[in-house]
Amino acid sequence: MERTLSIVKPDGVKKGLIGEVIRRFENAGLRITALKMLKLTKDQAKGFYIVHKDRPFYESLTDFMSEGPIVVMVVEGENAISKVREIMGATNPREAAPGTIRAEFASDIERNIVHGSDSPESASFEIGYFFSSIEIMD
Repeated sequence: MERTLSIVKPDGVKKGLIGEVIRRFENAGLRITALKMLKLTKDQAKGFYIVHKDRPFYESLTDFMSEGPIVVMVVEGENAISKVREIMGATNPREAAPGTIRAEFASDIERNIVHGSDSPESASFEIGYFFSSIEIMD
């Protein structure tokens, strides 16, 4: 079993898509093992996206991620990382496959509804950023 982190971003929360995102993960045979809603400060968003600190979009991304509530969740299942990324679709919604979350609901490359870890290493860091071991159900 593999675990990954997914986030319903501020635009997804504002559009009322929390349940839709969870439904799609669960319909794909994945299980939510931890879940919470919170609002990141700018500094917390910067800490989470530290891997992108030298990228030109870092400031706008961290501004966006701290503008409203988000829902963070640990998603578990066989090949969870790749399954979640497939369900989300490409980062750029114009390149996302039809039927994916981003193709259906995202407005642009930054306001793209959801986040998902891209590797086991990033999943480990990202899950630990938001959850302690006692918050994750087995």
